[in-house]
Amino acid sequence: MFEQLILFFALALLAEILGTLGGFGSSLLFVPIAGFFFDFQTVLGITALFHLSSNLSKIVLFRNGIDRKLILQMGIPAIIFVILGAFLTRFADTKVLEVVLSVFLIVLSSVLLLFKQLIIQPNTRNSLIGGGLSGLAAGLLGTGGAIRGITLAAFDLEVEVFIATSAAIDMGIDLSRSVVYFSNGFIHKHDLYLIPVLLVIGMLGTWVGKRLLNRFTQRQFKSIALGMILLIGIVSLIKFSGLFGNHTLN
Repeated sequence: MFEQLILFFALALLAEILGTLGGFGSSLLFVPIAGFFFDFQTVLGITALFHLSSNLSKIVLFRNGIDRKLILQMGIPAIIFVILGAFLTRFADTKVLEVVLSVFLIVLSSVLLLFKQLIIQPNTRNSLIGGGLSGLAAGLLGTGGAIRGITLAAFDLEVEVFIATSAAIDMGIDLSRSVVYFSNGFIHKHDLYLIPVLLVIGMLGTWVGKRLLNRFTQRQFKSIALGMILLIGIVSLIKFSGLFGNHTLN
């Protein structure tokens, strides 16, 4: 139990560092990692709370890069659709959602790795669509950062603008879904001991990621992060097939 807990926290820190470096946010890595230790509904609950501290840290550390126009264009539809997605989790089959998440990670990371120059026209329409889809994915699957990252990447933003704006949008998403997840019963009392540690990990991982960004190019670390996302998606799919056991901490 103790060894599994230490492993979980270590992987959470790695997810936060790579999430900062890749610009997608930690949930894209954290959700499948946490899935090896907790049931899917619990993962959704603790991810939302963990991500709040993660995004707050990014907003503080990269605050000079916030783009208020993009926050409004993407943030409003994201909040609307994350609430919808979070409500739908009450009726969805969690096993199906886990498979969807695994396939989603594999396909999206593969596309981004193969087509590095993938372009989405930087207009208001695509901002609204990208925000809505990222919100729906975040509410339903626990992670929507990759969709939001693709959309923001089309605007050719500087690193600080990319990370700070994405984090500000994500903050609204996490606040909204946390309320819904709590009402759905996904945030359990016996898991609350994890939150203080995850809050510290969120801040530490963001700080370390910011320091590393000064030494390496964004493209290099995005490739590393995408490679890990692809690997986690494949392993998660294998896990669902029953080849690996689920070492739950509950």
